[in-house]
Amino acid sequence: MNDLVLRAGVPDARAGGPVAEVTPERAGWSFSGLLVHEIAPGGRLDLELTADEAVVVPLRGSLRLEVTDPSGQRHDLRLAGRPDVFAGPADTAYLPVGSTVTLWPDGADGADGADARVAIGTARAGRVLPVQVLRAQQVPVDLRGAGRASRQVHNYTIGTGVEVNRILVCEVLTPGGNWSSYPPHKHDVHSDTPGHEERALEEIYYFEVADGPVGPGLAYHRVYGAPDRPIDVMAEVRTGDTVLVPHGYHGPSAAAPGYDLYYLNVMAGPADDGTWLSVDDPAHHWVRETWESEPVDPRLPLGRVPSPAPTTSPTTELTEEPT
Repeated sequence: MNDLVLRAGVPDARAGGPVAEVTPERAGWSFSGLLVHEIAPGGRLDLELTADEAVVVPLRGSLRLEVTDPSGQRHDLRLAGRPDVFAGPADTAYLPVGSTVTLWPDGADGADGADARVAIGTARAGRVLPVQVLRAQQVPVDLRGAGRASRQVHNYTIGTGVEVNRILVCEVLTPGGNWSSYPPHKHDVHSDTPGHEERALEEIYYFEVADGPVGPGLAYHRVYGAPDRPIDVMAEVRTGDTVLVPHGYHGPSAAAPGYDLYYLNVMAGPADDGTWLSVDDPAHHWVRETWESEPVDPRLPLGRVPSPAPTTSPTTELTEEPT
């Protein structure tokens, strides 16, 4: 199962380059993709979304985007970012299939010399939707679990009002010593049976781990299946590593004591209802009941959690200049 654990590229942040790159073809599946890229000062990243819709998530730094949508309309966007992934949610942008886009770093004061790390989640799409921007103040921040299973979830296209064809994107922050993606769960069949609702979704986990006082941190991730559909991953992960989950139960993502853990999830599948539905491993579902008597980890929330904006509707921003 080594082909399911993709190790980080290590570009020089001042020179730029890909950190992680997953296409459906490389993953051996049909829908989900991810590009994580360093953009150096003065650098640009050009993309053409010929078959995919995309969600742009600044991981470090802010971004400027020039987007031309399939109708020829030009959209000039600024996404306010963050110093790192542990500093709270960022602005994000949804880009429809058929768009072309150029991204470049944008310093907080507009000065030259900024660099950025950006994640671009993708999904094969068949419907053309509007360009949409979700501001950090509009991002739902959920504290889930309890005790050592406490974690913080930032939802970008799950329950936010952002209209998508297939792509689902969220990110999870886990304090050092805690487990997330727990109890183990799966979403590899389509079911509308009451009590067992599920959607078939290919999933990508992209990891970043906080540094310790003397070097980089580490974490662990587990994926397992059933006798009739085996899969077996138990991997140490570090910043920039990616794990592919084509099927099976996944979890926990375990943050080693002393090192906070971040991961970005990109999911997509054949259904186009924009719904995330999963089922727990029945052997471990009982753990949820223990959370009723446990408090949420007092270290949460991590980072800056913005006050909610007056509206939770994503916005469309453009300049009226067809190209």
